[in-house]
Parts: sequence; structure tokens; C-alpha cells
Amino acid sequence: MTKVKKEKVSDGEEAAAVEAGGPERSYAELVAHLNSIAQPLASRKLSKKLYKCVKKAAKGKNIRRGVKEVQKFINKGERGIVVLAGDTQPIDVYSHLPVMCEDRNLPYAYIPSKVDLGSSAGSKRPTCAILIKPHTDYQDAYDECLDEVSHLPKPL
Repeated sequence: MTKVKKEKVSDGEEAAAVEAGGPERSYAELVAHLNSIAQPLASRKLSKKLYKCVKKAAKGKNIRRGVKEVQKFINKGERGIVVLAGDTQPIDVYSHLPVMCEDRNLPYAYIPSKVDLGSSAGSKRPTCAILIKPHTDYQDAYDECLDEVSHLPKPL
């Protein structure tokens, strides 16, 4: 066995690489890697609005992150917008969440990248499900996202 010398990377460069999720990928490239259940998919413009809303909500700790936590609080009756990552594999991990949202009349939308969703939530890890709770600090952005997500066509 030979030892491979690791290249030293400064903390700033490493943080930038993690935050960017590697090389910057376009919306079209991200959409090419979606799974089969990613409907309704947010447009590029709506995706950016949702990322900004998640970032504002995460600052005030008004989000629920991860499939288990989102599922638990949907069952408890918490209100908000559910944002799901469309590139999550296998789909069995979170395929039950859209059904739960529809049963409880919660608006939900898919965005193309779980890496971007995780980083907008202030996490270094990819996240495949987030529940954005309403709050007065970012009410305008929340209402705008809620209106647009509510008008997305639901899958058949």
C-alpha cells in the first residue's frame, strides 16, 4: 500500500467549495437529474425565491429540516410550505410526503437540488425536505412563495 499525500486546502477555500456544492451547475443541468415523482417542479424564478425564503427562515430558526422532522410536524398539524428536493435517490425515502401534504392541504413544491436546499438552510449537508413556517420577520417573502406554490399544478 502506498501513501498518498493529501493536498492542504485552507479553511476558506474548503468552505467555499462546500457552500457552492462543487462547480456551479445551471438550472437545466439540475433538472436533467430529477427523479420521476418531482411534480410540481418550481420554476427557476420560484426556486430562487424559495431558497431566499428558506435562508431567511433558517436565520430565525423557523424551519423543519429532514424527512423525519418534516413528517413529524406535518402529523402534528404544523402549517407552512414544504420544499422537497427533486434529485433525491431512492425516491422511497420521501415519496409519502406529497400525499401527506395533499391530505392536510399544505402547499408543496420540488426544487432541483438537495445540495442547494441544504446550503440555503445553513447546513453543510444536503437536505431533501424542509418545512418553512410562517413568521412576521419574512412575511412578505413567505406570502409571495405561498401564493406561487399554491398555484402550481398538482400531479394527477
